[in-house]
Amino acid sequence: MSELLHRLGLSKSVGFHDVYSIDDPDLLAFVPRPAYALLLVFPVSDTYERFRQSEDQEKTEYEGSGPEEPVMWFKQTIRNACGLMGLLHGVSNGPVKEFIAPNSELSEFLQQATPLKPVARANLLYDSHAFESAHQSAAAKGDSAAPAAEENVDLHYVCFVKSLDDNLWELDGRRKGPLKRGRLGPEEDVLSEKALSLGVKSFLKREEEAGGGELRFSLIALAQSFE
Repeated sequence: MSELLHRLGLSKSVGFHDVYSIDDPDLLAFVPRPAYALLLVFPVSDTYERFRQSEDQEKTEYEGSGPEEPVMWFKQTIRNACGLMGLLHGVSNGPVKEFIAPNSELSEFLQQATPLKPVARANLLYDSHAFESAHQSAAAKGDSAAPAAEENVDLHYVCFVKSLDDNLWELDGRRKGPLKRGRLGPEEDVLSEKALSLGVKSFLKREEEAGGGELRFSLIALAQSFE
């Protein structure tokens, strides 16, 4: 994951870290703080799909654009690209943008995307040779090939970020727009107890109460690198 964004222009002083526990302070301490973004990776369940459809039912399609947006959100139109969307959402919001090299492919892409509405942004990403090349290169260095668009993949990525006005946002390209989950304190990041309660733990509670069997998920945080 870090490799893809580094190729596009994110500083190597920032990278992704596995989060081994959200309840054990000793394990949580292995993640550098502050954490700029948190990716929740999970198999799509019937419980999640019912919740998503119910929550989106009364919402209108998001049409925001421009530098005054509280967060930058990308609508997903590419099948099996939710991992890429999660990475893009993580690096497009909050103070981590300061670690993007000027005039890099990532910097230029975000500059082009900022004034566009969601459909135009999605088209910009779809047509981006830089992202396609970086994605394929990063996949080739991994343990397995990237899934083809026509394959059925049940894993989904949701990104949580803290906006510059101290709100926690859930960013998922399959939804109708960005979702504000609640207010955070100035010193609270996406791995703070309040952020976890508003985001990841809320998701886990729904799944557990539904009794859908084994609860499988993983968490990846974007933060300063150890090097």
